[in-house]
Amino acid sequence: MGLAQCLEAAFLFLLLLGLTSGQRLVTVQQGPLYRVRGSHVTLWCKVSGYQGPAEQNFQWSIYLPSAPEREVQIVSTVDPSFPYAIYTQRVRSRGIYVERVQGDAVLLHITELQDRDAGEYECHTPNTDERYFGSYSAKTNLSVIADTLSASMAPQVLTHTEGDAVELTCEVSKSTIQHTHLSVGWYHLQGAGEHHAEEVLILSKDFILKPGPSYVQRFLEGDVQLNKVGNTTYKLFLRRVKPSDHGQLYCEATEWIEDPDKTWKDISLRQTERTSLTVLSQGRDLSVDIGAAESSVSEGDTLQLNCMVEAQKSSSRHFQVIWLLNGMEVARVDLHGVLTWKEKYEERAKLGQLRALKPSNTIYVLTISEVGLRDNGTYQCSVSEMKTPGELHAIQTNLSSGIQVIVKPVGLSLHATLRSRIATIRYGQSFELVCQVSANYSLEEVPMSVRWLFQPSPPTSPYRELVQVFPSGTVAWVAAQSHFKEKAQLMKADTSFRLHIHSAVAANEGKYQCEVEVWRRNVLPLGQPSATTRSNAVGIKVVMPESKLQVSTQNSSVEVASSADTAIECRIVFAQNNSQLAVTWYLLPPLADGAPVQIVRANYSSVLEYGPEFSSPAQKSRFLSQRVSSNVFWLQILSVNLGDRGQYYCVVEEWLWLVDGWYKLGEGTSGRTTLELKLPERELQMEKTNDSLSAREGEEVTLPCLLQGARLPDTRLSATWFQMKESGLSSPLLILHHNGTVLSPQQGLAPRLYLRHPTAGDFGLTLSRVERSDAGLYYCQVQEWQQQGEGKDWALQASAHSGYSQLTTIPPESTVMSRICSSPSLLNFILCLPLVLILLLALAIFCWYYKYEKSKKGNVLGNQLMELEGNGEVKTTGL
Repeated sequence: MGLAQCLEAAFLFLLLLGLTSGQRLVTVQQGPLYRVRGSHVTLWCKVSGYQGPAEQNFQWSIYLPSAPEREVQIVSTVDPSFPYAIYTQRVRSRGIYVERVQGDAVLLHITELQDRDAGEYECHTPNTDERYFGSYSAKTNLSVIADTLSASMAPQVLTHTEGDAVELTCEVSKSTIQHTHLSVGWYHLQGAGEHHAEEVLILSKDFILKPGPSYVQRFLEGDVQLNKVGNTTYKLFLRRVKPSDHGQLYCEATEWIEDPDKTWKDISLRQTERTSLTVLSQGRDLSVDIGAAESSVSEGDTLQLNCMVEAQKSSSRHFQVIWLLNGMEVARVDLHGVLTWKEKYEERAKLGQLRALKPSNTIYVLTISEVGLRDNGTYQCSVSEMKTPGELHAIQTNLSSGIQVIVKPVGLSLHATLRSRIATIRYGQSFELVCQVSANYSLEEVPMSVRWLFQPSPPTSPYRELVQVFPSGTVAWVAAQSHFKEKAQLMKADTSFRLHIHSAVAANEGKYQCEVEVWRRNVLPLGQPSATTRSNAVGIKVVMPESKLQVSTQNSSVEVASSADTAIECRIVFAQNNSQLAVTWYLLPPLADGAPVQIVRANYSSVLEYGPEFSSPAQKSRFLSQRVSSNVFWLQILSVNLGDRGQYYCVVEEWLWLVDGWYKLGEGTSGRTTLELKLPERELQMEKTNDSLSAREGEEVTLPCLLQGARLPDTRLSATWFQMKESGLSSPLLILHHNGTVLSPQQGLAPRLYLRHPTAGDFGLTLSRVERSDAGLYYCQVQEWQQQGEGKDWALQASAHSGYSQLTTIPPESTVMSRICSSPSLLNFILCLPLVLILLLALAIFCWYYKYEKSKKGNVLGNQLMELEGNGEVKTTGL
């Protein structure tokens, strides 16, 4: 450690010692600060460790660059005559003023920053203690920079019909020398007033899209989008405008700078001119009515309800109909005629007791056969019109008036009541259900049968039959419910039926019903039920053994040198001896938006399952889950790199083997361990400007990584390129070791990655044959290594990482060749055309040759005939 470091450590120690002894300390906002000319600026100052009154006084001064040793007094909380002449008018007009946040903390306000306000500011607190002890002032630097932010949008007056698409373009640029970020957002004003604007969609300074409260659902459905084209163009796309979009839209850009205390401050804001949007509503001519042949029916009768739709040009429009009973949905018929029943009606529909038909586009029929008292109530139909068959949102909806249906009791009153003494039982206990039957006539010697029904919890299906007991005593179990058969005991006494379940397990939890049928000889022939009734539902809850698992929630941090190995600990404070533990490791990357990434899971049998982001061979070889003792798990990370930074934690599950299998008792989440790289004392100088690049698919692009400044002698450099995924996880793409070897951890990308390296400090990465999936954030890390002696190891001397490069991919250009290749029929035609032409040419030559030979033979034969006719002799001249 050098002399300067020793003095600094001693000073900090003395300062800490003084603080513990009640020493006065004045602190001011950490500089240097960069603020834009003309903006409103605040600087905070506070005092601690004082012994005087609770309300302290503050005085602000400035040391100008032109006279750094001369104090110029600005403003005071106690002395009105404190300001120098050059500040007197601005203080009186409150262009400069002090706001007291609390008794020992204030804010200095400069309402309109000027170039002459640049300098070193000092905050001084007059002494109120019995003696001078500590610091009474603190300083910070403020620089004034030009405002280069611009935002523009051409004002328009737009008129659209509800459901149309709208696109607006905003041009935003800046040329600030300092490293700043931009946020761009779109805002909506109802009407022409100047009242509060509503957020539509904002691209934050951290490159995150955030919809306004009223636009969240439309953003998730893709109806509201913000696209960045190139470096300066931002486009808002509203896929389906609504009447609520009526009003004014404008774009707002904000420039942000990171202060030395790592907080981001908005330093400039621009609003564009406004675009007026008028949204015309669709016509509302939909009329709905409901009717019934008879609104008063008896039990067992059939009820038919008709829903009539009236609308202009109804045959070409698309309607969805929902049937309602007492305001609750029964069934719906979508615009394609597809019928969907609500869960409680599915079983009756399967038995044919419920039907819903669509005879035409304007008539819908609901039929209920064998109506019961449960069908009493008010029926309505709700009709919604959709713009297109694929539409998910209704253009308009209309609800019919209600029709009251009264179901009168068929003389044979039969009733079943189901009860249980205990509704909540512990795992392994027994419970009993009693089904009591009653009627308005004597049930003595009346044959009865019972069906026991069960619906599991949570409900994943309608009630299903467990077992049926016939009047003869025959028991018929449903094959799929054999696990009940082994535990159940069935009994009958007079007019009650009992179902006793031994040693209940989790699968026995749910709702139970009994359905009773009676036969009466004087009503129907023997063997046919004259009345049927179903009981109320009784819920049984099976309480499983409680988990007593405790996982250490203490947060910690680990600092590791680059390329070294480390281990993250997950400690179990308490777990039952007879339980098994499963552990899942998660990583929250530094720039992740609250979404952790699963690394690896070791189940209760120690079988490893890696998450999607860590499933490559390179990642599997570096991240290992290991149980080092009965209560300690380790996540081992080998060869730590820059992309491994973040917060690690584990989720431990406690599993117990019960009668019917493994059961998860509970789980616990550990505290978070922050992993940081231990950087060398010396930092390399690198170009850290964040930039945006675009490349067309199929072409190549070079991502910059430029080392600046001097290097130590006899050193070597290594470089690692990272790609940041949507999850915030940084994955290494290519590694250049200091010995010159190159490693490509991601095999799929390896053939397309080239390290340009034209000069000693340039490690630009060339990505060839760009694909759509290559879009994202990229950055590099450069390290400097030096050998410790002849034949000894190389040690890390310095390190730094570049800024972020945002790569945007552009679809390939449509050329004649690409259009040909994208059309199989056209491509086949062009490939086959030469062959067809050759065949046609060969056929033409053959035909010509055939005709030529034929005519030649004809001429020879003619000459022979002429000779025969001339002298009466046959003379052969040769064929």
